[in-house]
Amino acid sequence: MIIAVASGKGGTGKTTVAVNMALVAGSVRFLDCDVEEPNAHLFLKPAFQGEIPVSVPVPVVDTKKCTGCGKCAEVCVYHALAVIPSPDKKPQVLVFPHLCHACGACSLLCPEGAIREEQRSIGVIEEGVCGKVYFVHGKMNVGEVLSPTIIRRVKERIDPDALTIIDAPPGTSCPVVAAIKGVDFCVLVTEPTPFGLHDLTLAVDVVRQMKIPFGVVINRAGLGNDAAEDYCRTERIPVLVKIPFDREIAVRYSSGETLADKSLVMAKIFSKLYQNICQVKNEADRRS
Repeated sequence: MIIAVASGKGGTGKTTVAVNMALVAGSVRFLDCDVEEPNAHLFLKPAFQGEIPVSVPVPVVDTKKCTGCGKCAEVCVYHALAVIPSPDKKPQVLVFPHLCHACGACSLLCPEGAIREEQRSIGVIEEGVCGKVYFVHGKMNVGEVLSPTIIRRVKERIDPDALTIIDAPPGTSCPVVAAIKGVDFCVLVTEPTPFGLHDLTLAVDVVRQMKIPFGVVINRAGLGNDAAEDYCRTERIPVLVKIPFDREIAVRYSSGETLADKSLVMAKIFSKLYQNICQVKNEADRRS
């Protein structure tokens, strides 16, 4: 089974839930797909076995062949090419690599065959082992924008016959969609605050449109109000577990410690979470 842990906003405890559930689930593949700010390795502390570069093709214009017709800029929906006219010489084509989404349309449709593609590095993938956890994460270079490309490369490490836990990016934009696409179940982590509830509703809309079975974890329960739990009850969304608001949890988190292997109470909570996921998933399969 492939389980994604996501949230409508950052700071809800998504990585905490993903990491500690992995520790109690036994043999598991853990994929940190928050490639802009991966931090699960700070808690699991895997022994990395090297890194794999991730690159994308970007256009390079041969000025000798280019006639400045503008076809490349016309077909680029991401505005990664621009044709600059000149009164005394042929137009010049400018390429903006960071806007390029590597679709290949410009090189394919250039009538003069003046565009070729070169690989440009956008990040790396690192793999390692931590006990029974096989760990993979992606790290995007600073200033890059193509996080879905790296996320898809990370997800190539999924073993369909093994339990896989994906730590998704926060929010509800393209990186999240890339991370949770094709998973069997999605855990949405929220907190009992107005911001937490607002962004939870956005995340719920996303997973419902993608037709992914899901449930909610309420972190820092007891800190705010019951609005998030009331929303889940009204929308018939299963609340998988509630993690209490506890200063000791914050202290251990800030020290880079995990919870499930330090506290029997927390280990039981995350074991219950995994059991409830399996139960809700089985019920969803029976209804479908």
